[in-house]
Amino acid sequence: MPEENILAPAPFNPLDKRHLGESVASAMLKSPIHPLPPEKFKGAGIYAIYYTGDFEAYQNLAEVNRDNMFSRPIYVGKAVPPGARKGGFGLGGDPGTALYKRLNEHFESIKAAENLNESDFFCRYLVVDDIWIPLAESLLIEKFQPIWNRVLDGFGNHDPGSGRYAQQKSPWDELHPGREWANRLRPCANTQDILIERVRNFLHTSV
Repeated sequence: MPEENILAPAPFNPLDKRHLGESVASAMLKSPIHPLPPEKFKGAGIYAIYYTGDFEAYQNLAEVNRDNMFSRPIYVGKAVPPGARKGGFGLGGDPGTALYKRLNEHFESIKAAENLNESDFFCRYLVVDDIWIPLAESLLIEKFQPIWNRVLDGFGNHDPGSGRYAQQKSPWDELHPGREWANRLRPCANTQDILIERVRNFLHTSV
């Protein structure tokens, strides 16, 4: 066989950054399920939030998470150590309780929503060396396409603060009203009916 026709598969590199990221993501998916929020703990890392309730638009999603299956998260996120955005990322700084605080913030957002029940939400998380956090988060979002990451932006938003309320209310806050600060924002570009239809269509084709 001519030399130019011989297959030359790329050698597997266990230290390739994607393979390392996949190993971190896989470890998170094997971690225990906790109620949201979990008990207080230290560390930064990645997490997934799961929904099991009866909000009609999410029924396809809730069904694959009930009976302790927890097959598909409604949201995936990360919490980096304090100061990571100011040049300290990857240098091993004290993460404090960054991951717990982020999960607790999400719990408060869900608790404030008028049409969600906080007891329907669960989470799993993994404390990770900060250098691997963004890569593992990206891989998990790519794998699961969580509805609150891909269709309903805004779940992870914070109060923009005084003087910054000219921005529009997020799709998440439009569909799940209740966060007091979100009521000060300009109306969302889409109605609840439009957003519900988008959610249904997305989940119908992806779950």
